[in-house]
Amino acid sequence: MGEEMKDDASGTYLKVEVLENDFEAQLLDSILTERQIPHLMRSYHDTAYDGLYQAQKGWGYVSAPEPFKTVIQGILAEIRSQAGDFPVSQ
Repeated sequence: MGEEMKDDASGTYLKVEVLENDFEAQLLDSILTERQIPHLMRSYHDTAYDGLYQAQKGWGYVSAPEPFKTVIQGILAEIRSQAGDFPVSQ
């Protein structure tokens, strides 16, 4: 994914995964915060384009220091695998 950001407190943050929607972003943020995993959530929303980029690219992305990349990918995979387990009310 290649994008790097500097954060003086925790070292270099790398783009870990693109997030599909607001629900996924909020849930992942909550879990990572609870587990005290350093991370940054970045939304693609831009008011000038009224969310156009979110429709094309997804909600945004999560970045974190390299040592946490695999842990975060595992948590996100679990979230996504359970997303299909919820019934859709009609």
